[in-house]
Amino acid sequence: MAIRPITRMGDPLLLRVADPIEPEEFGSAELLALIQDLKDTMVAQNGAGIAAPQIGVSKQLTIFGGFKSPRYPDAEPVPFTILCNPLLTPIGEQMEDDWEGCLSVPGMRGVVPRHTQLRYQGFDERGQPIDRTVSGFHARVAQHECDHLFGILYPMRIRDMSRFGFTDVLFPNQLPPED
Repeated sequence: MAIRPITRMGDPLLLRVADPIEPEEFGSAELLALIQDLKDTMVAQNGAGIAAPQIGVSKQLTIFGGFKSPRYPDAEPVPFTILCNPLLTPIGEQMEDDWEGCLSVPGMRGVVPRHTQLRYQGFDERGQPIDRTVSGFHARVAQHECDHLFGILYPMRIRDMSRFGFTDVLFPNQLPPED
């Protein structure tokens, strides 16, 4: 369909809670076209995932996984997922710090604490229920992408600002692909 421009940090749309997908929207041509635009944009930008607000649409819709992102070359594979109206439930208290980047915060990276295990529930594009328990990179990606649906960008979760900065400064000799 179309590669859309990425909404960047500073745009007020990224700080608001997105509108839920209404029952009559599931399976609609409009929703399916939006999902295709998200996929086209994510692949073009080498993203591990993308949320509707990142392309200027205030809807509780995110997609993630499905291909090996060069931005995260060492990450385990995550199955391609379309997730609408998500509910995330951490499993246990264990957290892990790791580097994250974001298409909406280009050229920067930061160390973000995330739950290592997570249950996420929601619906696919046709309104069929999704209920998964995940860990590792899959859990991290789900949390990062769902944060976009609730007005949270990863820098808001960073605890140690000395571990946040421009990618080319943080990793001068081993540049990860540009965000």
